[in-house]
Amino acid sequence: MSNQNEQKSSLFTIIGASSVGTMIEWYDFYIFGSLATIIATKFFPTGNATAAFLSTLATFAAGFVVRPFGALFFGRLGDLIGRKYTFMVTLLLMGGATFLIGCIPGYETIGFMAPVLVLILRLLQGLALGGEYGGAATYVAEHSPAEKRGYMTSWIQTTATIGLFVSLIVIMVTKKSMDKAAFEDWGWRVPFWISLFMVAISYVIRKNMHESPLFAKVKAEGKSSTNPLKESFGNKYNFKYVLLALFGAVMGQGVVWYTGQFYAMSFIEKVLGISDQVGEIMMYAIIFATPFFVLWGWLSDKVGRKWIMMGGMLIAILSYRTIYEKMYQTVNPENKTEISEKAESKAELVPNKKTAGFDSVYTTTKAYTDGTTTKSVKTVTLENGVVKMKEGKPMVETKNTKVINSSDQWSLVFWVFLQILFVTMVYGPIAAFLVEMFPTKIRYTSMSLPYHIGNGIFGGLLPAIATSLVTSAQKANEAAGLAKTANQSYLEGLWYPIIIGAICFVIGVIYLDGKDNKVED
Repeated sequence: MSNQNEQKSSLFTIIGASSVGTMIEWYDFYIFGSLATIIATKFFPTGNATAAFLSTLATFAAGFVVRPFGALFFGRLGDLIGRKYTFMVTLLLMGGATFLIGCIPGYETIGFMAPVLVLILRLLQGLALGGEYGGAATYVAEHSPAEKRGYMTSWIQTTATIGLFVSLIVIMVTKKSMDKAAFEDWGWRVPFWISLFMVAISYVIRKNMHESPLFAKVKAEGKSSTNPLKESFGNKYNFKYVLLALFGAVMGQGVVWYTGQFYAMSFIEKVLGISDQVGEIMMYAIIFATPFFVLWGWLSDKVGRKWIMMGGMLIAILSYRTIYEKMYQTVNPENKTEISEKAESKAELVPNKKTAGFDSVYTTTKAYTDGTTTKSVKTVTLENGVVKMKEGKPMVETKNTKVINSSDQWSLVFWVFLQILFVTMVYGPIAAFLVEMFPTKIRYTSMSLPYHIGNGIFGGLLPAIATSLVTSAQKANEAAGLAKTANQSYLEGLWYPIIIGAICFVIGVIYLDGKDNKVED
């Protein structure tokens, strides 16, 4: 009994050490996305807020695009020299890049070098994350009993969502510790700087960990791979499973993950205009949903991984449009009763430091009987007292924001919770699913590539592609003179995760055999 308790304690120590490091790397990765709206104003030219935001999303997506290359590079190292030392390197690379993003001067100071440096550091982040996940998942799986592999690795699956949660908490605390002007001026850099201390703690923890017993055994017996890349992708039998893992599971899991968390957050902030409360909404939804990662991982040990993942994928793609319609209508001012006597409008000239002139700012505020308030700020850039033109169009920017009542806020929490619940179904069992498809000697390399293509490219490109689809739909509607609402245009962005998820579901149902524990060493 004593030996069993020691072994159990040791296993949970391994899970904890691996999970903390992975969570910190996800935190590093996601603070960029969480602060995308502010970053767009700091590192890119002003004058076109939509273009700057799209450029920020493209830079954010670049970090995802290079993740497969990080998977290949660090996966090869992990299969050659070991799991432990490889994901220590990825931790330091990620932490260093994140800290430096917080140190880069803005576009006003160093011009085009600002977005260039940000892009380079995002690429380094992507490379590091490409090597981190496969190492952590493999390391924990190779310490776990086969019959508990889904449960044990599901703790690693919580780290991505917890990393996003921690990033939101840090941002919220930082915002509340200073006024809005200070946060937008320099305070947004604090979450990036904090990363350095978190990484240092995780490094000390990981330094004292031991190598995976399965990998150590393979290496001691002289059976380790001399060319993991060739054996993973040059072998037709193994490469078939790489493709099956990607197109039959991870591709769909990737778009479900990013729809449920990043797309939802962007929708609430950019379309619904709820910028001040978005952090709390996401925070509560994440808290309520996160335990389900472990539940589905545990259940996958009992009933198999395939149908849990396929079920989550199918429910998600069938319900997305309904969910986002409900979210929009919940806070739509057209469904509320305005208190007309509380409506206010004012116009003023505001100094513009960038143009050394003035902007004409028109502010309209409205109040509603249910406690909702809306604010619309239209800023017209002037030059020598005349409206400034850019590419033949007036430089006009309109920002709409809302503060919603408690009931509406909890309604949005529920709809986001549902989306993250779908995420837990497809993501909770997938680490064990991937580990079990490949032999120990090439496992790090083989599982990392499909995972990071599915999540890094198909999932990571979702915010940029979906926003582009929405923007195109809005422009087409305007050009055609159609009176479609912003809600209807924004729903166009959902076609990307729906189509990708549907393709993956069909492939997974037909070609995945549902048998777990395919490989035992």
